[in-house]
Amino acid sequence: MKEKKGDNGTPSYVLGIASIVLAFFEPVAGIIFGIIAIVLGNKNKSKMGERGKKLGIIGLIIGIIILLILILALGLWGAGTLQNFPIE
Repeated sequence: MKEKKGDNGTPSYVLGIASIVLAFFEPVAGIIFGIIAIVLGNKNKSKMGERGKKLGIIGLIIGIIILLILILALGLWGAGTLQNFPIE
């Protein structure tokens, strides 16, 4: 008996949206969800799968940019550039 392939369009779409939201609060999770959304979007060529793939790419890019900004900020802090910055 031939197995029916599952519809990966909706999970790709949901993970794409989640990757964008999580990219702002937890960039690593946003990157991971974005990669999963892209992979699932590639497996399914429906409209929902294509939208999920696009959202996953957007979430991946936002997550990488925010992660790089955080790494840069922590690097400047460790180098002593921001040590006199008042934080309370």
